[in-house]
Amino acid sequence: MEVSDVRRDPGRFLVPPLVAPPLDPGFRPSVLALRELGRASGRSDGGVTASVAVERPGGSVCVRDVPVFLDGQPDAATGHAFCERVVKSMLWSQGGCRIWVDGPAGLTDALRRHYREDAAGRFDARVLGQEVYGATLEVIAAPRSSFPVSREATEQLGGHLDGCRIGFDLGASDRKVAAVLDGEVVFSEEVRWDPSRHEDPQWHFDEIMDSLRTAAAHLPRVDAIGGSSAGIYLDSEVRVASLFRSVPPEQFERKVRGIFRDLRAAWGGIPFVVVNDGEVTALAGAGSAGVGSLLGIALGSSEAAGYIRPDGGLTSWLNELAFAPIDYRADAPVDEWSGDRGCGVQYLSQQAVARLLPAAGIEADAAISLPERLVLLQGLMAEGDTRAERVYETIGTYLGYALLEYRGYYDFRHVLLLGRVTTGPGGDVINARARAVLEVEAPDTSAEITFHAASERDKRHGQAVAAASLPNLAG
Repeated sequence: MEVSDVRRDPGRFLVPPLVAPPLDPGFRPSVLALRELGRASGRSDGGVTASVAVERPGGSVCVRDVPVFLDGQPDAATGHAFCERVVKSMLWSQGGCRIWVDGPAGLTDALRRHYREDAAGRFDARVLGQEVYGATLEVIAAPRSSFPVSREATEQLGGHLDGCRIGFDLGASDRKVAAVLDGEVVFSEEVRWDPSRHEDPQWHFDEIMDSLRTAAAHLPRVDAIGGSSAGIYLDSEVRVASLFRSVPPEQFERKVRGIFRDLRAAWGGIPFVVVNDGEVTALAGAGSAGVGSLLGIALGSSEAAGYIRPDGGLTSWLNELAFAPIDYRADAPVDEWSGDRGCGVQYLSQQAVARLLPAAGIEADAAISLPERLVLLQGLMAEGDTRAERVYETIGTYLGYALLEYRGYYDFRHVLLLGRVTTGPGGDVINARARAVLEVEAPDTSAEITFHAASERDKRHGQAVAAASLPNLAG
């Protein structure tokens, strides 16, 4: 039985949550399934612990132990499938294209087949291997004696607010820009756009430039520009980004991959830094809360995340939690991009809103966009519509169980929520429901985690302001 087959029938290890999402009774949280698998493996004579490691070019490594079963055991294939889910979360949270396995031979073989033969596995192998890191994703069997150890480097980006700066944030439905003078915001603006439908790279260049010029008009000069954008960026170079999904591949390579280098040149070569929007979410959260050990999550057109270590440093992790699975049921919603099931994007974003509206009995014109569906929901919530409240309660439940899952990959004690889905009274419902999940399912964890509130202005413009602090004028 293959990994994909088991995911279609994960069997007895799926556990109903103690706090059920009102509009999604079939939800089966990954964190509870993994706990149940661990109990079963621990009780079985055929249960063992496998170690898996994900390595990024440059040598950074993350390691995790996973309960599985020896080859030939009745539940061995289920252990393989659940281990693949864990590895997927490691790949998309920390990043990497080399997977090390210290475990049963059948587990290594199953993972290799998954990345070679399964459609979702091939997506991960292509995107993370070829498109992000320019390498072939590989699975390597390694005994304990030669198994890699965890090691990580931090990046010191952000916190620079001297001089005249512009910060921008490029989302799937809007772009934000802020002008910052010696740490004081003198101008900010949000503009609706729909970049994923445009094929011409020049259109993208011109639209971004228009926002930069608008902000520059409110400054005596421009010393530096910092930006965040949905997607994966290494050294300010576009590796993978849904914003440019309509651009033909050849045009992407020639005009989009280095679009921010071209923008920097157009501004005279001043310091110009662009990172993933999740990283700036974390910077915004850490700056407003004055803490480290923080996980920032933006519930917008997709799910964006970023992490600040306990020592206050950024990591070089991908933090693409939109692709990390949080629901292990066989018929979990499908991510339209990767084709995989149960991934965060379908639970913690505007896509979740669109999916839940019909379940709540809220009718929406099929032709309207995701942002327009969110506006519809927000309007009903403002009117006290109980159907809208159930949508937010459901998303808050998802969030609570997702945070329990993320604790397996991040050492965080602080959480800050941003993004359009958290705007307005619905955001308060999401926050309260997530807290309730933690209190019921993991009281000790609940006591360790502090939720930080952001002002409505920070929720909508905080990322652009934090992005302005990325470049170091002395660098």
